[in-house]
Amino acid sequence: MSNSPAASAPRSFAALRHRGYQAHFITYMLAMMADNIEHVISYWMMYQKFQSPALGGFAVVSHWLPFLLFSVPVGALADRVDPRRVIQSGMALFVIASLGWAYFFITDTLAMWHAMVLLVIHGCAGVLWQTASQLLLHDIVPREELQSAVRLNASARYLGVLVGPAVGGIIMMTIGPKHGLLLNTVFYFPLLLWLWKAPYGPKFRRADQAVPRRAVKGFSDIVQTARDIAGQPVIVSMVLLAGAASFFVGNSYQAQMPNFAEDLGYGDPGAAYSMLLAADAAGALVAGFLLETLGKLRTDARTALLLAVAWCIALAGFALSENYALALALLFCAGFFELSFSSTAQTLVQLNAQPEIRGRVIGLFNMSSLGLKTFSGVTVGITGTLFGVHHSLAGAALILLAITLWLWRRTVAASRKASGG
Repeated sequence: MSNSPAASAPRSFAALRHRGYQAHFITYMLAMMADNIEHVISYWMMYQKFQSPALGGFAVVSHWLPFLLFSVPVGALADRVDPRRVIQSGMALFVIASLGWAYFFITDTLAMWHAMVLLVIHGCAGVLWQTASQLLLHDIVPREELQSAVRLNASARYLGVLVGPAVGGIIMMTIGPKHGLLLNTVFYFPLLLWLWKAPYGPKFRRADQAVPRRAVKGFSDIVQTARDIAGQPVIVSMVLLAGAASFFVGNSYQAQMPNFAEDLGYGDPGAAYSMLLAADAAGALVAGFLLETLGKLRTDARTALLLAVAWCIALAGFALSENYALALALLFCAGFFELSFSSTAQTLVQLNAQPEIRGRVIGLFNMSSLGLKTFSGVTVGITGTLFGVHHSLAGAALILLAITLWLWRRTVAASRKASGG
């Protein structure tokens, strides 16, 4: 590869210049959209049938808990076998879940235990998909374009989250929720079929890219992977940052958005609620577009931590805001900074992980960044019943800010020590 300035200069949307990544991006976005369509329809039907807040809580836990329990074992599996097949297994479970919902809704035989089983299947599908998908990026794009691929993947995720509920609503209004879930299975098949013969994975790697395959040890892989990264301060800092962000904030404030919309008292609460959600997602999408276009963001731990500080400040400001326009602007900023810091942190973990344990390290990062969202409903939601959601979110953001500043100090100290300063 050439070392000329023209060749080494960052390019806008670099990952999308690869045909393989173009297919990955489109199929990933469709699968993410289908994931959210299923949420919209199944949650609505469950609420109509059972009127059970407990089942709603189980839905959140069953979505994130598999990431906490199985991300590292799945990463170890993807290290050892073809990650394409792991992703396809996840897509197959998504299809089974959608078909299961459709069957029980059409026959009107859904029992609560049926719903719980299907929610667990859906959660396990997610952990198989996400962890192996991040590992596969290393086969699709060269190392110098990995940050572009990670950032575009994050943008595709937000786009799917933004479009999914809208498409789900249209499906429910046109063909109805029962048959809508049958239609939803179609959106999983492009990724499943593309991976059938996509020229990526262990069998397509060059001899110098081959890595030794370790045995999959299950939950003991979590402890071993933590030991393996102990001497890599960048990875440790990013895992701790992602975990703290998920535990204290996560996406719990989105579930409290109806409360914020009502308290801000701007026109129709339903429209105000939708606009608040859209502002957060729009900020993330703009971040993905601008950062890809400008290509100026440095990929280092200090950048990730600085962006996380900005996210904390924007969230705390939103939580305490009493002006609707200001709240919208701050949520837009929060979405911008969240995508920016999270994609930077994920890129640093993937770049610094040793090839032979890369899947396990990505799994550990996902366990931290996604699995710990299981508890964010407690830190914001339950404490919100005691102090109000405004103060609980502001408090969670400020606690995260303190942790981030501690990580900043730790990172600076490690950098000085490494340079002999």
